[in-house]
Amino acid sequence: MYPKTLLINMENSIQDILTLRTMKHPLLALDLGAKRIGIALSDRTWVIASSLDVIEHKKFTLSAAKISNLITEHKACALVIGLPKNMDGSNGPRVQSIKDFARNFHKLYPDIPITFWDERLSTVAAEGILINADVTRKKRKTVIDKIAATYILQGFLDRIGYM
Repeated sequence: MYPKTLLINMENSIQDILTLRTMKHPLLALDLGAKRIGIALSDRTWVIASSLDVIEHKKFTLSAAKISNLITEHKACALVIGLPKNMDGSNGPRVQSIKDFARNFHKLYPDIPITFWDERLSTVAAEGILINADVTRKKRKTVIDKIAATYILQGFLDRIGYM
């Protein structure tokens, strides 16, 4: 399925992921939270990100299986995981737990390429969008993670659009 030049590993570069573009399969993105995982999906041309789902994250193996099922269902060719960097570009406090999640996911599903994308202020931006749309606080809580995942994926898509 993947080009022979792509080394399937846990931290593929943007260039590695770009080799998959010719496959015309979407990308799946994750906004990993302690309680919920927001999920977004790109179109097959890698131009537009759309909100897909929110998974209640209680146990790693259950969440990983749901993510794998979504990858299979939508024929996604790679996973983009938001990495919470500090404003100065250094790693934020949750970076290690996110990398641990990715490492464990890669052990279970080694054929799925993974890359990380800076998710600075994605939740803040998502909340701003929802507030401007006059979404109630209760409703915001249920959708903010998938909106943040969409924001992360759209940032990634916009960046690779210039490459």
